[in-house]
Amino acid sequence: MLIRRLGPLWTCAALALASPALADDGYGLWLGSAREQGASVPVDWTSDSPTLRIAAEELRRSLPAGSRPVLLARADDAALAGQRIDRQALGTEGYRVQHATIGGRAVTLVTGATDLGILYGAFALLRHLDSGGDPANIALASAPQTRLRILNHWDNLDGVVERGYSGQSLWDWWTLPDFKDPRYADYARANASIGINGTVLNNVNAKAESLTAPYIAKAAALADVFRAYGIKVYLSARFSAPIEIGGLKTADPRDPAVAAWWKAKADEIYRAIPDFGGFLVKANSEGQPGPRDYGASHADGANMLASAVKPHGGIVMWRAFVYADTDPEDRAKQAYTEFEPLDGQFADNVLVQVKNGAIDFQPREPFHPLFGAMPKTPLIAEFQITKEYLGFATHLAYLGPMFEEVLDAPTGARRGETVASVITGKADGHTLSGMAGVANIGRDRDWSGSTFNQANWYVFGRLAWDPGLSSQALAREWAVQTFGSDPMVIGTVVAMMMRSREAVVDYTGPLGLAHLFATGHHYGPGPWVSDLARPEWNPVYYHRADRNGIGFDRTRTGSNAVAQYAPPIARRYADPRTTPLEDLLWFHHLPWDYRLADGRTLWEEMVRRYDRGVAEVAAMRAQWATLKSRIDAERWTKTDTFLAIQQREARWWRDASLAYWMSVNGLELPAGSKAPEHGLEHYKQLRFPYAPGNPH
Repeated sequence: MLIRRLGPLWTCAALALASPALADDGYGLWLGSAREQGASVPVDWTSDSPTLRIAAEELRRSLPAGSRPVLLARADDAALAGQRIDRQALGTEGYRVQHATIGGRAVTLVTGATDLGILYGAFALLRHLDSGGDPANIALASAPQTRLRILNHWDNLDGVVERGYSGQSLWDWWTLPDFKDPRYADYARANASIGINGTVLNNVNAKAESLTAPYIAKAAALADVFRAYGIKVYLSARFSAPIEIGGLKTADPRDPAVAAWWKAKADEIYRAIPDFGGFLVKANSEGQPGPRDYGASHADGANMLASAVKPHGGIVMWRAFVYADTDPEDRAKQAYTEFEPLDGQFADNVLVQVKNGAIDFQPREPFHPLFGAMPKTPLIAEFQITKEYLGFATHLAYLGPMFEEVLDAPTGARRGETVASVITGKADGHTLSGMAGVANIGRDRDWSGSTFNQANWYVFGRLAWDPGLSSQALAREWAVQTFGSDPMVIGTVVAMMMRSREAVVDYTGPLGLAHLFATGHHYGPGPWVSDLARPEWNPVYYHRADRNGIGFDRTRTGSNAVAQYAPPIARRYADPRTTPLEDLLWFHHLPWDYRLADGRTLWEEMVRRYDRGVAEVAAMRAQWATLKSRIDAERWTKTDTFLAIQQREARWWRDASLAYWMSVNGLELPAGSKAPEHGLEHYKQLRFPYAPGNPH
């Protein structure tokens, strides 16, 4: 009988009788692979808890027939005295899985210092088997390298998800706290399977109402569902809440009445949610209120909130994403300018949350200069899993290589120091550490808008657990669990995934160009936009193209943003001859006829990359077509349709961009490159007033 691991909503009989047309709607995520089952495998445990019962149930219904019996036991259990388990290496969430003989019985042992570690070990065992691991050779051991592995949901109270392309919010605030949709448990289960241990329920552009008693009760209901899966609930806090819902006349963090209000609010939340994680705060950015409204610093604001949650063991994640139209500096410099001088001034339960790059989740950005520049402050890296600037949900863009590129980047501050070593706390000995990802999860049946978008959720969780993992190995791991073990399918899918993000970079902004997107919704090209109220909202601010050249000069002759990097990195970026081609126009304004190392002019290389991006999407679609008979019709057809959309829109991006650049530089296209399908005015007139993910 064929069954799939689908969580609390699964029904063996229904699945066994399902027709091929309903083979897979994507709901099962990477936990939904089908396999022939026999009798349930015996699973025993030496203590009892909701978490261990979940682990046992996962194993009972998912292990292949004929597997050894499984024993779930904490590392300090007397029955394991002879197993020589290094409890210190396990930490509080690590696991060890191995074949063992215990009490005279041959078993597969799944152990950890805590029940949560055992749950992670159970999922690791299933992952090992699902991704082709040898069932006769099981020796798995791992502990998370980061303490906080958190999804940031940009979900609003009205159900709209900002920059979300997977339908409405998963949280039905209207029916909470009374009705707990079974899907909430499936969400928690999926997160636990990849090691995610926290979720921020509401948008960083927060509403004060999120902190009122009715919404605290709703958050508490979700926390009750998530707890057994090891997932803590966090809330985005609006800094002006003491005024908006507290009746105060100020939100100045130095005012004792304000501090007392936040302390009372924290006490109220912890009475409802004893294991509440803490607050995420966006302040003094894009119009959000914050401490600088009162002449106070970010440290003043963060520390006041940190004091309120500290008695309960809570933390504050204070976002470093700040920019203001009152600051004439290069937008890429503003976060560093505001935060680097505050290093060492934050309370010990505060993390500064830093985006992977200094602008805003672009398809490619150099790593943020704050990584390596604040050694006295724990930094948590923020990545975007949802694809705000990467073609929304329809474009295939596997983000593992992007995450890996940033994590592996040397900061230059000290020998061997990387972004990964900073955010794991290893570089500076911090116990607080973590990665945050802006979620791509919604109410769509397949959770994330497409099958391939699920891989971005997956790879984020796995890299948050261990930033040293390979994005290519994780692509394969996900693909086998998602599509099965057919070598042709896996080889084709992984090859498509590993080239996909670079293709998007090529057709949207090659050579370090960034923020060329249309206004507001960020859907499609708009490099010509120059009439928005704030300079840094306009694409022309970032590319600075004129008849003589293109690119943002961030060297000493320009904004000098390179000086924010450690000297070895700054020297590399300061010279166009040593700047990686991928970042060239991020740091340099260069003539169109500037000669690259291979002899091509800058213009020739730009056009070549636009063409390459379009060709890559066509190649991906052709590769996918070869798998039609090997993948269920439902997922194959949806992916093929999305690849057709991507192919059309990649050409749109290429044609509109080149039409604009040619209007600026007066140059002809290199020989062999096709002219844009339409004139520039055609592309300028396109409008998309109801694009998803953009509040209307």
